[in-house]
Amino acid sequence: MKRILVVEDSTVIMELIRFLLTTFGYESKEARDGFEALKIVKENRFDLILLDIQLPGFDGLDVLKEIKKLPEVNRTPVIALTAHAMEGDEDRFLKAGCSGYISKPIDIGRFQSVLDSFMGGQQVL
Repeated sequence: MKRILVVEDSTVIMELIRFLLTTFGYESKEARDGFEALKIVKENRFDLILLDIQLPGFDGLDVLKEIKKLPEVNRTPVIALTAHAMEGDEDRFLKAGCSGYISKPIDIGRFQSVLDSFMGGQQVL
């Protein structure tokens, strides 16, 4: 089963993502902030990382920089998950090293499409 790390500080959004990933047939592990995410990513291997950009204390782009420094993880695709949906934001996140971008509120069809494009189309729905 493909494994996804979800880094998200909102309980409501985390519950939605957990439900969707389970429905789509993925296994997920969760981190509520950047520090927890780095600890988890150093101890586990994932096929994909969903990374909230607006995290308390240690924002998502800083977490991304740290992930990219880790040889065992730096090739893992990281998808920005963010409420930043202004023109130019997606390009900014991709230039920072993200592999893709999903805006909030989450469009379920787009969410599944982005996941499938990185995970090889394992969808259940």
